[in-house]
Amino acid sequence: MDQVNLDAWVGKTVSDVGGIDVATAARIHATIGRSDETAPRDGTLLPPLWHWSAFGPTAHLEHLRADGHPEPGVLLPPMGLPRRMWAGGALSFHSPLQVGDTLRRHTSVRSVDSKATGAGPMALVTLDHKIYGPQGLAIEERQDIVYLPVPDRFTPPKARAMPADTAETSDMTPTLLFRYSAVTFNAHRIHYDLDYAQQVEKYPGLVVQGPLQAALLIRHAVETKKRLPCYFDFRAVHPLFSGTQLEICSTEEDGVLSLYTGQNGHQGMCATAMWEDTQ
Repeated sequence: MDQVNLDAWVGKTVSDVGGIDVATAARIHATIGRSDETAPRDGTLLPPLWHWSAFGPTAHLEHLRADGHPEPGVLLPPMGLPRRMWAGGALSFHSPLQVGDTLRRHTSVRSVDSKATGAGPMALVTLDHKIYGPQGLAIEERQDIVYLPVPDRFTPPKARAMPADTAETSDMTPTLLFRYSAVTFNAHRIHYDLDYAQQVEKYPGLVVQGPLQAALLIRHAVETKKRLPCYFDFRAVHPLFSGTQLEICSTEEDGVLSLYTGQNGHQGMCATAMWEDTQ
């Protein structure tokens, strides 16, 4: 599609209703919660980024592409590039959400861009989400989705060294990746179908989800500062894979946390967490 046709998608909107009930909260906790803590119960605070399980895609199986993603539809344009990834995003937190709350999400297309790069064609779709709970606006979120061609072989981006000593590690097992895909209703096969990941999309192994990395980073931020941030952004810089421990480290300057996931000493995702008294 040319840029003129892509621009026609800017401003398109959709609305959804969802929520996290007790059973769903228990499944998320069993996947990314601490084993020595109790799962959130009805009326208790919803941990940050758990709302990503509140609005799972509802496309019928017959309307999924070979990679497991829904076909282009009302919101996302047909980009003509087969590899789709959640590349990053940013969130501002305004009011708390609780388990059992009815949530409303309004989504609009901010921009659609297509360009040629030294590595080939690339397209980027940016979505804006506003999530409302019983207290009104709870979260403003930007979501960046990147589209690329599938390469003939895996060529990783240049590795960036982790900037600090590892603070914690997590085992990136196939079970964890499968469970996280399940609780977010994400059918992208690179996260659970090893043959597809290696033979079709040319990855060396199962790919660790970007949202999973972001959820682990913001959990680390909350535990470090003992309170919820008011702002969090994240960006994937290198794919990470199942079978190797995920490392987390952070640095702090003027109360702002810079956070990183990595494997074997190189970064996978970088993020920033801020609190009201640091803005």
